[in-house]
Amino acid sequence: MNDNDVPLTELPELSAIKQAALSYVTEAFAEAEFDGLDADCMAQAALFAAFTELVATYGEDAVAQYASSLADKIRSGAFSMAGSLKH
Repeated sequence: MNDNDVPLTELPELSAIKQAALSYVTEAFAEAEFDGLDADCMAQAALFAAFTELVATYGEDAVAQYASSLADKIRSGAFSMAGSLKH
């Protein structure tokens, strides 16, 4: 298990760090939207940047294994609450 498998509410210190990081990302989305960029374009760019960083940090095999788990997380609603974070 890694930090990404721990729900935000389980570890208060991890929760604060992840919430701060998410705040920066949602602010960037809000600024881009204000500047006229499409949210879908931003999301795809953010995914590209995120996976590029993850591969640089953990390597291709580890990131591919992590990415393979995303379909089930998406289907189970793990990201459905993200819409409520929009500004």
